[in-house]
Amino acid sequence: MAQEHGEVRVERLARPEGGEVARVTIAHEAKLNTLNTPLMRRLVAAMAELSALDSLRAVVLTGAGPKAFVGGADIREMAAIPDGAAATGFIEQVHACCAAMRDCPVPVIARINGWTLGAGLELAAACDLRLAADTARFGMPEVRVGIPSVVEAALLPGLIGWGRTRRLLLLGETITAGEAEGWGLVERVVAPEALDAAVEEWLAHLCAAGPRAIRNQKALIRQWEDVPLSQAVAAGVPAFARAWESEEPRGMMRAFLDRRR
Repeated sequence: MAQEHGEVRVERLARPEGGEVARVTIAHEAKLNTLNTPLMRRLVAAMAELSALDSLRAVVLTGAGPKAFVGGADIREMAAIPDGAAATGFIEQVHACCAAMRDCPVPVIARINGWTLGAGLELAAACDLRLAADTARFGMPEVRVGIPSVVEAALLPGLIGWGRTRRLLLLGETITAGEAEGWGLVERVVAPEALDAAVEEWLAHLCAAGPRAIRNQKALIRQWEDVPLSQAVAAGVPAFARAWESEEPRGMMRAFLDRRR
């Protein structure tokens, strides 16, 4: 049954800097890693387990195989939805997958290796950082199958602006990785064979920082997204004060000053 619906593979890797990172692979390769209900439930459960680890420094989310990150939500399953109540249950699962990335206390890197469509693009948008192969393609084609783009599609205007969001959602266009980088939809594009090295470069930066500082920074960024500017600025004061509840800033600042000497 798991093979029929796909699986979520989790690999935990110790870091030389301390702690560990997790690589989470959505593995439904024969169906371009499309999301069905059992697979989405597995992804949410896997992220909940990882998010509870104090040793976790970062998560890398990717799709199995070279063709797709996530090719969208399972159209066969959606075509069999009988009514609005069932539709609500399905889309709430999509939202739960995206929320699991946003609620993870450490940064989540989307390692985008191919087609990233619909729910897959929403999932990528919910990650903190996006790194794509130059062969990747992006789109929100839901209107072409009779439904609107919803839930975490609402993150897109903050990444690419309202005009480009309308272009993706209303026209159902597919764009290249180069266009996605130019729009601000992804932060970096590399050749497919360089994807893992680029991910490792970002992981090295994240793991060189203070573990508590990174967690506090992600939490603060999340606050900034949800409040007016004046409240976002004010939220930084207690966030700064919380940093001093541990020895991390004092220890890292002393080490910095010692290196300069």
